[in-house]
Amino acid sequence: MTLAQDDVRRTATVDGITISYYDSSPSDEEVAQQPSRDRGSRLPLVMLHGGGPGASAWSNFGAALPGFAQDFRTILIDQPGFGGSDKPPVEGNYYRFAAKYVIGLLDQLGLDRVHLLGNSLGGGTAMRLALEHPRRVARLVLMGPGGLSLNLFHADPTEGVRRLMEFGANPSREALRAFISTMVVNQSLVTDELVEERFADATAPGSREAMASMGASFWNPDTFEDGMLWREAHRLRQHTLLTWGREDRVNPLDGALVALKLIPKAQLHVFPNCGHWAQIEAAEEFRQVTTQFLDNHVERAK
Repeated sequence: MTLAQDDVRRTATVDGITISYYDSSPSDEEVAQQPSRDRGSRLPLVMLHGGGPGASAWSNFGAALPGFAQDFRTILIDQPGFGGSDKPPVEGNYYRFAAKYVIGLLDQLGLDRVHLLGNSLGGGTAMRLALEHPRRVARLVLMGPGGLSLNLFHADPTEGVRRLMEFGANPSREALRAFISTMVVNQSLVTDELVEERFADATAPGSREAMASMGASFWNPDTFEDGMLWREAHRLRQHTLLTWGREDRVNPLDGALVALKLIPKAQLHVFPNCGHWAQIEAAEEFRQVTTQFLDNHVERAK
């Protein structure tokens, strides 16, 4: 199954700003091939991308979309400030800010309940949304999530975050390559084409200002504590799959330990020889593990 980006791209106006997203569902043939217990019973799956320079729904999850779309209606969302979405100044902490627009989009799409998957920055948005709107989220998949990851042994900022800040101070291709190199173990994935694509997006009109506004929301004395999601982890009631690359240099593996202890229904899957981009570097295993976890969900009468 192949999916062209333009064929699945959509836009919506949510609270006055344009939100770009990608929407794909299983074909009738694929639905017919699913076990009878799964036909029509799977909830939609919403994916939220990370927050590095040039990040977007498609750059994070475009390659994963065909596999997931065989089983789920899969929706990839460009969070505010990224990809094709508008880039307004962030009000308050970014996780809460972005979650507001994600909920608004789900309302427009008529999706009352979904599975939610977030990578890095998107993991923080996903957790905030699940905390504020628990009835709307069935199961939660968090990939090296921001806000929830609490480094017990690694120094802060981590290598990946330092590289991110260096790009912000000096937005060059070399700085971007150094940042992307911290995302993966397999350095052959850091291609010239990838660097050029991400650099174009990271330096497009409004992108640098949007990233600065997002970053400031985590340092502002009035808003930064709202992003310390690990302090609220005990409130999550959803079954939660924590996924981590063993060699993650952005949010290292020791950052999973507090979340694993505090979230009542948490489990952890660690991908060996894998960095921060499990959906890319361990693509098939990531799809299998996530699909099995989501298929264990049972909707109960309200």
